[in-house]
Amino acid sequence: MKFLFVIDPIKNINPLKDSSAALMQASSKKNIEIWSCTPQDLEARGDEVWASSVKVEVNPWISFKENECIPLAEFNCIWMRKDPPVNEAYLYATHLLEVAERKGVKVINKPSSLRAWNEKLGALRYSHLMAPTIVASKVKDLINFANINNEVVIKPLGGKGGQGVIRINKNSPGIKSIIELITSQEELPVMMQKFIPEVIEGDKRIIIVNGEAIGSINRIPQGGDFRSNLAMGGKAEPTLLTEKEKSICSELCQHFKDEGLFFVGIDVINGMLSEINVTSPTGLREIENLSNKNVSEEVIEKLVEII
Repeated sequence: MKFLFVIDPIKNINPLKDSSAALMQASSKKNIEIWSCTPQDLEARGDEVWASSVKVEVNPWISFKENECIPLAEFNCIWMRKDPPVNEAYLYATHLLEVAERKGVKVINKPSSLRAWNEKLGALRYSHLMAPTIVASKVKDLINFANINNEVVIKPLGGKGGQGVIRINKNSPGIKSIIELITSQEELPVMMQKFIPEVIEGDKRIIIVNGEAIGSINRIPQGGDFRSNLAMGGKAEPTLLTEKEKSICSELCQHFKDEGLFFVGIDVINGMLSEINVTSPTGLREIENLSNKNVSEEVIEKLVEII
């Protein structure tokens, strides 16, 4: 069996923290060949897509064995785990991966769903599970929402890892200028949500695989920051799911499975859905370190069952 991981340059991956590294190592333990490339290494030749890929040994991390240009149809599974932004290059790569998908290759996550499920906007399908939310580009509408909800957070729709997320209240100096800046003078929509003060108690990342919640961590903001993202210095702690969180997972899981979203990370704050991460969900290493459970191997076992 042969897997291709479409990721950022593999030399930049930290094997002690990166979920892609965990998945590669778990695959290798199942005697699966591991190959790696970037989206820029994909190319179409007629109706065949090829990848200039590197065969890698990941136990221990990492040695490069050979470099070949291989038809994507030769792989049993392709993991698309390139980090955001979901820009033009990313979108074109999903179209190329769709060619392989039509030839019977399993692509995780499904390319059309990667395009359809923006990690902020996708959650709006379940707005009844979320804190009060508006997505808009008009300054007056965003200011009106802030006036109603008093304290809010603003999220760029293309951001990742908490980057660019700001917290303001209706009396913040320069609120109009801040919103003008973040919307590029009303050219770009942003997401504004009522601030949830309970975030200081944690923001849960729940990993859902093939329609089943298999692990979670609670991320605690550090150093006076309100952002709990691990990339922003949030501290991971072990956690159990509440009945409310189990109910959220139950409502979402089958939909993810139906949409070809095999590997998803949802974020829940104080029992409210915050985001749905489908591009390159993280947290596997932290879950494993805190639970003494090899979640990555469980992911690969579930994948092999459906290929």
